[in-house]
Amino acid sequence: MTTDVTTTDATATDLIPAPLTVEGLLPGGVPLDGNTTLWAAPGTQSTAHWLRSTLGAALGLWLPPGPEDARGGVRLYLDGSLEPEAYQLRAVPDRGVEIRGGGPAGVFWGAQTLRQLLGPEAFRRAPVRPGAPYGVPRQTVTDAPRFAWRGLMLDVARHFLPKDQVLRYLDLMAAHKLNVLHLHLTDDQGWRIEIERYPRLTEVGSWRTRTKIGHRASPLWEEKPHGGHYTKDDLREIVAHAAARHITVVPEIDVPGHSQAAIAAYPELGNTDVVDTASLAVWDTWGINTNVLAPTDTTLRFYEGVFEEVLEVFPSPFVHIGGDECAKDQWRESATAQARIRELGLADEDALQSWFVRHFDNWLTARGRRLIGWDEILEGGLAPGAAVSSWRGYAGGVAAARAGHDVVMCPEQQVYLDHRQDGGPDEPVPIGFVRTLEDVFRFEPVPRELTTDEARHVLGTQANVWTEVMEDPARVDYQTFPRLAAFAEVAWSRLPAPAERDFADFERRMTAHYRRLDALGVGYRPPSGPRPWQRRPGVLGRPIEGTPPNV
Repeated sequence: MTTDVTTTDATATDLIPAPLTVEGLLPGGVPLDGNTTLWAAPGTQSTAHWLRSTLGAALGLWLPPGPEDARGGVRLYLDGSLEPEAYQLRAVPDRGVEIRGGGPAGVFWGAQTLRQLLGPEAFRRAPVRPGAPYGVPRQTVTDAPRFAWRGLMLDVARHFLPKDQVLRYLDLMAAHKLNVLHLHLTDDQGWRIEIERYPRLTEVGSWRTRTKIGHRASPLWEEKPHGGHYTKDDLREIVAHAAARHITVVPEIDVPGHSQAAIAAYPELGNTDVVDTASLAVWDTWGINTNVLAPTDTTLRFYEGVFEEVLEVFPSPFVHIGGDECAKDQWRESATAQARIRELGLADEDALQSWFVRHFDNWLTARGRRLIGWDEILEGGLAPGAAVSSWRGYAGGVAAARAGHDVVMCPEQQVYLDHRQDGGPDEPVPIGFVRTLEDVFRFEPVPRELTTDEARHVLGTQANVWTEVMEDPARVDYQTFPRLAAFAEVAWSRLPAPAERDFADFERRMTAHYRRLDALGVGYRPPSGPRPWQRRPGVLGRPIEGTPPNV
């Protein structure tokens, strides 16, 4: 018997990211209404809670507990024959909707697919058609991710993003089956994490007096203070919200460069024999800063204390230490730094940075965590367990994989979402390379020159949202979407080679996805170009090709 039900116009052929297989796509569907029950096998209760609190709230459905054999109900199972993040969703008239996952995460990703199949109204926070019946199209979707690390980096140091916006981005990540949030918490322009033993890090280091508008070449300034920070409980809330969505939060505390905010708060951390660090303030512009941490025991003990408190809040197996763009000018002039080089028998200042990085590599390893840093940390050698974020193109990832290190591919030329999306004059704050939606869709994370064994070290990929030119959440939305949808497909789906990918089909699926983003309230860049209120002409006077903002 086939139940006649008015389903949405969404089917598995509209899903983003694209699933592995869709079978049995036939007329008819499974109704979801006030009588629909939800049965959850042991180990699937967190997804059941999400379905009731999020999907149920959007559609006005209670989804009360019911028996496993309830006619037309929703049922959740764990299935050990599947990979941990894999799932199968079956919608069969009279039998209901069944989601099987290889682990709790797989069940959750199946629930995200169910949400897409129910149409854009399922992405709202409250029903717009109370009491209306909804239907899941009849079909079987089988799916599993390509990569284990499907990441988004949010830079909350350059422009502070309030906690509710971070929580919102976790929800947006979950909707796109992304599972790693890399939080860039400290930089020259701001320190965003409460450290109880060092209160001046947030009392002083979290605020700057003014901010450069646009790229560092811009003559314009916003003459008002900017700042903010997260308490430990804020961050614990973020971590818990992420965990409920099977997202790992990886904190980044940047050392030894990108540290002027910390030095402004505690001048003894800087190279005091070269510069009057007591006069330094939190930096108000962008670029590579020459004020870096002094390679002293005082600095090491200070940051060990910082990382001890970071580990208390973040259970992530990885901790990011930055390690990029460390200017060596002050170390060359510093008698203290030069004495340390001689004491350690090091060749030069580059080797001194490697010593600094290896110290925290060993420190984190001793506590059961793994260090990850930008690809500069390869210079001088790493401990076996350390991993690399390859941002300066593919070269760092290739070198890391060949040396036996795990790597996350995030090359600036492809997945830096602060880069402009078009070369036209209306594009706001036109910096960096032009990277269109299609460019991101055709990004391939695994370098071609790696062997099969070497390619196993590619944990996955990550899109980076650096916020020098993103002064508020609206600008973050504009720069991030819709390109994050294309990136999510690259990270999740098993796509053919870049030149063989069907961008026309992706654009067709995006037609449905834009309606989902609208329902979520995402201020994305439309396919036709920026809306009038999204434009910001004249900030730079001209685009600066090939000079992206610095990490």
